[in-house]
Amino acid sequence: MIKSLTPKEMAPPFARYAHGVLSDGVVLTSGQLALAADGTIPDGAEAQAALIFSNIDLILAEAGASKAGTLRVNAYVTDRSHMAGYMAARDAWLADVPHLPASTLMIVSGFTRPEFVVEIEVAAKLL
Repeated sequence: MIKSLTPKEMAPPFARYAHGVLSDGVVLTSGQLALAADGTIPDGAEAQAALIFSNIDLILAEAGASKAGTLRVNAYVTDRSHMAGYMAARDAWLADVPHLPASTLMIVSGFTRPEFVVEIEVAAKLL
């Protein structure tokens, strides 16, 4: 069985997809951008990544999971100058996770709107 995950506390997806899916005890999130429920976008990579990780917490919670089950973090930033801010937010989010997940960070040319500088996706396991 596959369950679509789209928490009501988040801004809805931009198109016909779910923010995440749950299948066979694994949660996969779509790439998340820093869009607050009220439609605002924070300034700076660290603030954007912190909002994204908060939204990922909501997706995981809807599945009955938590960041403690994180297996992999894939992240994308639009410039090398955004790496430190992203990594600070990621490290803060993972601070109380009992293991270190696999992680990938890539520099890309951009996202759907120029204000977005970070996109993050997570794979996690129900514990």
